[in-house]
Amino acid sequence: MFDILMYLFENFIHSDVEVVVNHDELTDELTRAGFRQQEIHKALAWLERLADLQDSQTKPYLNRSQSSATRVFTAEETARLDCASRGFLLYLENLGVLDFATREMVMDRVMELDMPEVTLDDLKWVVLMVLFNVPGCEDAYNQMEGLLFEEPEGLLH
Repeated sequence: MFDILMYLFENFIHSDVEVVVNHDELTDELTRAGFRQQEIHKALAWLERLADLQDSQTKPYLNRSQSSATRVFTAEETARLDCASRGFLLYLENLGVLDFATREMVMDRVMELDMPEVTLDDLKWVVLMVLFNVPGCEDAYNQMEGLLFEEPEGLLH
C-alpha cells in the first residue's frame, strides 16, 4: 500500500499532469502500473481518510484552535515508530513545520499504514503527504521539502 501512495505522490504531486480524480480511472492506471487491486483500494481509502481528517466533525480532537498539547505515545505507536522517528516529530514541532493538528494527522495516517514498523524515511514521506493535503500548510510543506531534499548531511535528522 505504501508503494502506491509513494507512486501517486511522486507521479502527480510534482508534475504538470492533471491529477486523476475519477476513482475508476485512477484504479485502472494503478493496475496498469502493476499494483494489485486489494492494495490499490487500501491506498485510496488511506487517502480518503486523510481528506476526512480536515473535517472537525470527524476528528474533533484535531480542532486547530488548540494551541498545543503534550503528546504521549501509546504502546502500539511506540512499537510502530522508533525513537528516532518520534524524536523527528518533536523536531518538526519545534521548527514549526508541524502544529498540534498536523502532528495528530500524521500519527493517524502512520497508524493506518499496513506496515509493522514505519521507518524514519517513510515517516518523512507521510509528513509531506499530510502537509500537501492540508490547506494553509504550504509554507510548512516547503520547509519540510527543504529538510528532506536540500539540507546538508550531518543534521540531527
